[in-house]
Amino acid sequence: MSEARRMELGQFLRDRRVNLVRAELGLPPIGRNRTLGLRREEIAAFAAVSVTWYTWLEQGRDINASRQVLESIARVLTLTHAETAYLLAMGGYTPTPATEVTSIEQAPDHLQRLLDTLDFPAFAVAPDWGIAGWNRAYAGLYSRIDSVDPSERNLLWLIFTDPHLRQMLPDWEETSRHFVAEFRAEAGARLGSAAHAALIGRLSEASVEFAKLWADRGVERFASRQRIFLHPEAGELIFEQHRLVPSDAPELHLVMYAPVPGTSTNEKMRTLLSGPTS
Repeated sequence: MSEARRMELGQFLRDRRVNLVRAELGLPPIGRNRTLGLRREEIAAFAAVSVTWYTWLEQGRDINASRQVLESIARVLTLTHAETAYLLAMGGYTPTPATEVTSIEQAPDHLQRLLDTLDFPAFAVAPDWGIAGWNRAYAGLYSRIDSVDPSERNLLWLIFTDPHLRQMLPDWEETSRHFVAEFRAEAGARLGSAAHAALIGRLSEASVEFAKLWADRGVERFASRQRIFLHPEAGELIFEQHRLVPSDAPELHLVMYAPVPGTSTNEKMRTLLSGPTS
């Protein structure tokens, strides 16, 4: 396990430990007023490990933690399924080995052809969340995608640095929080790579809001959900966001915005795309 992953694992454990509500675990306050946070010795006792060993784990020491022990600690910390998967990934226990692939500049031709057959916005996302392909409907929704510099054509980067896109998102605070938590969960063991570290560093310097959300260490699995855009020409557009993973290109994710039935989104998109393209 790399040093970066060990340190991330340790900090993640500490953040979750100090924010646990003691009463929810049947524990009394510490002193008169401290109702949040468990001591390291309490976590160690519940997880049946030594205090010294658990302390070393939080400190990012070079020690081996079995899957069973990490799962036991996850139960004590009442981690969600996504948080548990993230913890295991940091410990080196992933369903498939972490690869060094981080960036893909262009989606394969057959996936681009699939995107082009869709009449609603869709795009392909690389492991570093670089946008590797998109269709005409997505360009209609987000007109800057064709002209943005390739080095900045990254979904996470654009969410935090493009004021045009931010103005289109009435729920920007909630959306940005979801994105950061989902990115952390998906990146998992790749967070120790130089490419991911560089992206996080750039974003942290460019956006105070990103830096704060990243420091919170939220972890979420992707979930299909409603997305609302305020388009400068078409007005309010309401979609359902879905994602597919191609079996022959699992390093890419296809993100699709399907118009919500019962809204005028489908009609507005047809009108938007019938005019001159931006």
